[in-house]
Amino acid sequence: MRILILINNDIGLYNFRKELIQELINQGNEVVISLPYGPKVKELVNLGCQFIDTPIDRRGINPLKDFKLFIHYLKILKAIKPDKIYSYTIKPNIYGGLACKYVECFFIPTVTGLGSALQSSNAFAYIIRKLYRWSFSRCERVIFENAGNRDYFIKHRIIASCKAVVVNGAGVNLGDFPYAPLVFDGPTISFLFMGRIMKEKGVEELFYAAERIKKKYEHVEFIILGFYEDDYKQRVSKLTEDKIIKFEGFQDNVKEYIKKSHCVILPSYHEGMSNTLLEAGAMGRPLITTDIHGCKEAVVNNKTGFLCRVKDGGDLLNKLEDFLSLSHEQMIEMGKQSRSHIEKNFNRKEIVHRVMAI
Repeated sequence: MRILILINNDIGLYNFRKELIQELINQGNEVVISLPYGPKVKELVNLGCQFIDTPIDRRGINPLKDFKLFIHYLKILKAIKPDKIYSYTIKPNIYGGLACKYVECFFIPTVTGLGSALQSSNAFAYIIRKLYRWSFSRCERVIFENAGNRDYFIKHRIIASCKAVVVNGAGVNLGDFPYAPLVFDGPTISFLFMGRIMKEKGVEELFYAAERIKKKYEHVEFIILGFYEDDYKQRVSKLTEDKIIKFEGFQDNVKEYIKKSHCVILPSYHEGMSNTLLEAGAMGRPLITTDIHGCKEAVVNNKTGFLCRVKDGGDLLNKLEDFLSLSHEQMIEMGKQSRSHIEKNFNRKEIVHRVMAI
């Protein structure tokens, strides 16, 4: 079969879906990917994919640009006549789904998170729900990465419950992210944050907690990896200058940073399924994250890490204190349990088989 994959970036597709793509190709399918050109496109082509350059304004809300994306998808469908279409992320799901209404095609979107637009109760959220309802009206199934997102779509009558399937995200390749025991070189305890530098990833709460922890504990460090999505450059520069955090920017290979860390933090407001938590947990790192769908699934509270209330810097501070109160032996045991939890629930091989079955 000829399979078309629609997504908004190459890095996410390669890092989290390459095993699924390889399985599709191994079964004799022709795989075409439609996304903006980026650094991982060449590696995706080397896997055996055909590439169609598709510019997408990921966060913009320009109706003209979005209409052009819809027309672009429509032209692709008419030109290559795919047998099946898989889509990921908001705009490919919506505009790819709308294009599918004009052709006879097997369409399965994956909802990788609600995004900020659907978190509000304003008119814009209403419009997005309407677009989703139209786009998903002819899909065969809709894959969700957590039960909370599924329940939202059913509650707002975007899809019927019989079409909804929950899969534990993309999972994690346990071989690529092997267990690495915690190492203590001196008294330093290292907390690691990996994610886009934006409010919705909880950076306000992280900075609040980090400033107070650093005043109390000289032996604690906060390492920040990621690129700017919101306007935080001056704030980060000041925190770096004051030695509250160490900002390392975007890193393509995070494994060495995970190895050197003792705990990974993600105080996010919403997620589909946090890949950074899964990767860090797979490498045996305790996790501190928010008690929301898409994050809490990666943690057994008080056993593999700690859950804090969303948008609550004070509660995040308390959980950091709870972790720092542990002995080294307790931290190591928490890391071992974290690896075990990820192995049991987020093995990518099993998730690929599940998606292939769907």
